[in-house]
Amino acid sequence: MSVTETRPIRSLHLDTDDRPFIVIWETTRACALVCTHCRADAVHHRDPLELSTAEGKALLDDLAALGAPRPIVVLTGGDPFERPDLVELVSHGAAAGLSMALSPSVTPRLTRSVLTELHDAGARAVSLSIDGASPESHDRFRGIPGVFEATLEAAQWVREIGFRLQINTTVTSGTVHELPAVLERVVGLDAGLWSVFFLVPTGRGDNLQPLSADQVEEVLHWLHEVGDHVAVKATEAPHFRRVAVQRSRSSDVDADFPPGPLRSELRAETVRRLGSLHGTRSHSRPPLDVNAGRGFSFVDHHGFVYPSGFLPLSAGSVRKTPFTEIYRTSDLLVSLRDPDRLSGRCGRCDLRTVCGGSRSHAFAVSGDPLAEDPTCAYQPPLTDVVAP
Repeated sequence: MSVTETRPIRSLHLDTDDRPFIVIWETTRACALVCTHCRADAVHHRDPLELSTAEGKALLDDLAALGAPRPIVVLTGGDPFERPDLVELVSHGAAAGLSMALSPSVTPRLTRSVLTELHDAGARAVSLSIDGASPESHDRFRGIPGVFEATLEAAQWVREIGFRLQINTTVTSGTVHELPAVLERVVGLDAGLWSVFFLVPTGRGDNLQPLSADQVEEVLHWLHEVGDHVAVKATEAPHFRRVAVQRSRSSDVDADFPPGPLRSELRAETVRRLGSLHGTRSHSRPPLDVNAGRGFSFVDHHGFVYPSGFLPLSAGSVRKTPFTEIYRTSDLLVSLRDPDRLSGRCGRCDLRTVCGGSRSHAFAVSGDPLAEDPTCAYQPPLTDVVAP
């Protein structure tokens, strides 16, 4: 039986060699928070060399010129609300036919009136971060007292104004045990998507402790199990797709993939808090088949293009070459779209075409973006047979 017939993943209806599904634009690195995990090592003042309004509009026009299906564009930072031209950029992108989303920090700049203005300008989705289940743990993670309660209030505004709400949670060895309590918060906020970020040791995050490969495996199985409470996305853990495929092929998941202590703990706490391991949604949303440089790309505040914000290898600059040309022709991005270029366990994995491993984790540990993913515990069979 082929993977195409059985795999519970969503495939893109576009050619990822030609265009990305989603582009993250780091509009600025300025941010009032001092988050312990910050990928960007954000600062308190805007960089005079960041892309100007005109350059930002040119980037958006280039993306819109791709035609349908156009990429989703997420304006992030730092804190995009530090840019006084944010409404202008959103309006320009939306008018060009792009689906515009926002990923702000929760600071005094994030107000109901500004959110309303941005919604009127054409933004349709907002992601907010909840990294701890309590004010103490979240505020410690974010570096500023009071951010947790402000985030809950902001989430309410987002939903009331009419945005789609996404909650982002960075998981580390120090916060993993709080995941069921965070899930309870996410469900209570009526979020449309919960994106769980598996820490990549880069930026300030280099000082935190990521999960071991075995712990990642336990968490991914648990996330799959709770996926009918809320739609789940595993960021920098593409082996979530591998887990989904393997579980779909099993007639007895617990026998084939026995729960370890961590997964057992997460399960029990989920039942205690939510009444059941499984929610009331009719079915889970399958994970989407995208990866760094393959359907996904990142543009930093200076206009440099990267496979993702956690993989600090530049593929070129939009100040010199249009983004669309960089995406299609960069040696780096082209190599990341070819599973036959992968090495180690990823290179011989029977599910490499549906996973591909975290290229960011591979680079962070080995310095090679095509190396095996050290956060994956799977030991592929000793064959060169690759699932179609």
